[in-house]
Amino acid sequence: MKIVIPGGTGQVGKVLRRGLEAAGHEVILLSRSGQETGSVLYWDGRTLGDWARALDGADAVINLAGRSVNCRYTAENMKAMMDSRVDSTRVVGEAIAQAENPPRTWLQMSTATIYAHTFGPAHDEATGVIGGQEPGVPDYWGYSVEIGQAWERTQAEAETPQTRKIALRTAMVMSPDSEGIFDVLRGLTRWGLGGSIAGGKQYVSWIHEHDLVRAVLFLLEQEEHEGVFNLASPGPLSQREFQALLRQATGAWIGLPATRWMATIGAVFMRTDTELILKSRRVVPGRLLEAGFGFDYPDWEGALAELVAR
Repeated sequence: MKIVIPGGTGQVGKVLRRGLEAAGHEVILLSRSGQETGSVLYWDGRTLGDWARALDGADAVINLAGRSVNCRYTAENMKAMMDSRVDSTRVVGEAIAQAENPPRTWLQMSTATIYAHTFGPAHDEATGVIGGQEPGVPDYWGYSVEIGQAWERTQAEAETPQTRKIALRTAMVMSPDSEGIFDVLRGLTRWGLGGSIAGGKQYVSWIHEHDLVRAVLFLLEQEEHEGVFNLASPGPLSQREFQALLRQATGAWIGLPATRWMATIGAVFMRTDTELILKSRRVVPGRLLEAGFGFDYPDWEGALAELVAR
């Protein structure tokens, strides 16, 4: 297949590119930075341009574009997170609509954060509760939910009758790439900072990079599927358990716990936001499992063994 990936130069894009190319597929990236090469085309993420020709005749487009959420949640950054996702999704839809031979499939990145903060039953696509109005959580957490809803709504509203659409509500992608989430967590753990945070009861949802690539290929090949899919392992676990297994796998003897106010101070120094570590995301892949997809890394302990070995 020929697959175009807008926003494909970040961590998830790197994971998908090497996985898809290893499976024998041609991958074209659209990037807002850097010089063009044979497999990387420039786009601004907002307006149609020469890049749109790459979608004409492609088998699939996987849109990952959007400002990183690993930042301080200032008003400026939150606006950039929203605008970059909505604008890029809109213009991808416009490029598909004008193509003489449009892609058969449009996979659109979304977020598992769209679901409500919960310590109760897990969220799947059928029974999951959309967040934004949970009692006892900061008001601004709802903005992350609004971003996810706007992202999915923009794809759904695009006039692309010959192209099936799938929204990928994706959990944290675990790969050993430098500066990826696993690399950051492993580094903190090695420094003795891998303890529970604010009690550690909040759930962590994740997916191993290998299963992410396999799930994407599964959805590209099984053309009867469309709509929303959760890309998350079937084994979310509490942050306390998550970190305990990470300490064990990395040989870290100490894992200092952190209170909520300590996490707030730490987030300032790391130029990130506490929502990423305090919101309880308990998400499971209901539709993937129902469709017959089997995870190679369904539990965190097994995924850790593979990741640490690399």
